Amino acid sequence: MKNIKDKIWLQIFIIYTRYLIGGAFVFASIVKIQGKRFTGDSGAENPIDSSWHFFETMYQSGLYWQFIGVGQLVAGALLMTQRYSKLGAIIFCPIILNIFVITLSYYFAFTPVITGGMLLANLILIFWDWNELKILVNQTPIIDDRKRLEKDITWEVVGVILFVFTIICRTILAKYGIFVWILGCFLIGTIGLVVGIRKRKIYNEV
Repeated sequence: MKNIKDKIWLQIFIIYTRYLIGGAFVFASIVKIQGKRFTGDSGAENPIDSSWHFFETMYQSGLYWQFIGVGQLVAGALLMTQRYSKLGAIIFCPIILNIFVITLSYYFAFTPVITGGMLLANLILIFWDWNELKILVNQTPIIDDRKRLEKDITWEVVGVILFVFTIICRTILAKYGIFVWILGCFLIGTIGLVVGIRKRKIYNEV
C-alpha cells in the first residue's frame, strides 16, 4: 500500500476526488439548509410513488430536509479540507449510500449512475486511508508520517477556496446557475494543481 501511495498521479486523483464529491455535496446542501426545494416546482401533484412526490415530502418535513442539508455540508466540507478528509469520508458514506438506494427505489433515469459513482469514489477514499481508519474496527492503525504531495498545505488552501466559492455561487450568485460554479471550480482547481506541482519541483530541487 505504501508503494501505491507514493505514486504522484494517484495522490492527485485522491485529492481531486475529495474536491469533486465533497464540492457536489456542499453545492447540493445549501438549498436544503435554506429550506428551499431542490427542484423549482412542487411535486405534490405527482403520483405518490414518484421521485418528485418523494422529494416534495422530504421538503415539506422542514427540519428533516434541513438536517439532510447540514449533514451533506459537514461531510463535503471535511472532505474538501483534505486535512480532515478521513472523517469526511466516514460521514459521507452512509449519506451517499442512502441517496444511492433512493435513486434505485424510484425512477431517476441515469441518476443512479451518478450516485453509484459517488458511492464508489467514497469507498475508494476510505480504502486509501484504511491503514489509519481500521481503528474503527478495533484493529491497530498504521500511521504514515512520510511527506507526500498529498499532505502539502496547498491542497488545504485550495479546498477552503473551493468551499467558499461554492457557498458564494449557491447563495449570492445563485441566479447564474451551475455552469458558473463548474467553470470557477475548474479554474481554481487547475491553478491549485499548477501551484502544488510547482512547489513539489522546487522542494525536490532544494
